[in-house]
Amino acid sequence: MKKPLLTLTALAGLSLGVAAPASAASTHTVQSGDTLYRIAVNNNVSVNDIKQANGLNSNMIYPNQVLKLGKAEAKSQASTASKTYTVKSGDTLYRIALNHGVSVNQLMTWNGLNSDLIFPGQEFAVKGAAAASVANDAKTTTPKTSTSAPVTKTASSTTQTQAPASGQTMTVEATAYTPYCAGCSGITATGIDVRSNPNQKVIAVDPSVIPLGSKVWVEGYGEAIAGDTGGAIKGNKIDILMPTQEQALAFGRQSITIKVLN
Repeated sequence: MKKPLLTLTALAGLSLGVAAPASAASTHTVQSGDTLYRIAVNNNVSVNDIKQANGLNSNMIYPNQVLKLGKAEAKSQASTASKTYTVKSGDTLYRIALNHGVSVNQLMTWNGLNSDLIFPGQEFAVKGAAAASVANDAKTTTPKTSTSAPVTKTASSTTQTQAPASGQTMTVEATAYTPYCAGCSGITATGIDVRSNPNQKVIAVDPSVIPLGSKVWVEGYGEAIAGDTGGAIKGNKIDILMPTQEQALAFGRQSITIKVLN
């Protein structure tokens, strides 16, 4: 059985070979340790470009798999791509920034944000040229009160959305739970009383993948402690502690990026 590559490790240098005509489509043969994110970064395309070009529905890739990197014109289109982006359910500032080749801080500055709370339907400037226009619109337009649930449920600190520079990066399947979930005692596998402080940043992990007690940065959640386990949490899966049932249900099941910091 082919083993999916979910952990992010250093990507071996790509062999360019003999230059191909500019109109030819580029491909990449997956090596052990590759991830879609690293392949996309090294080839100046987005993860979505690769997934769309290859009909992928997840981030799972396999050694020796040949991936199309998109048409040759994809790179030139990147410079003329849409300068605004409309937020969709499930988005985070980190994911939007990653997909558009900018930083979270740039997104926040261009769009006058002072927290990472975003809502479906919001329109963001994702290119510098559009920033001034969006900023001017923000000054002259009365903000609408959104009745939609916020996409991200995290605290307002911008450090939570910005990935740390160091650490072991992984792509994992994430779900969410609460201190009062069915069958939960309120005390984690490492003895943390999450009912006394449901706002603690705790994740349940498979200890064979992420050692208990590790500090882990979680996309859209922030820095957490790997302090719990779960019967269904095996392999590259985590369960994220949320203060309320509403937040846990809103989170659902997502494929996200994490970094094990120690």
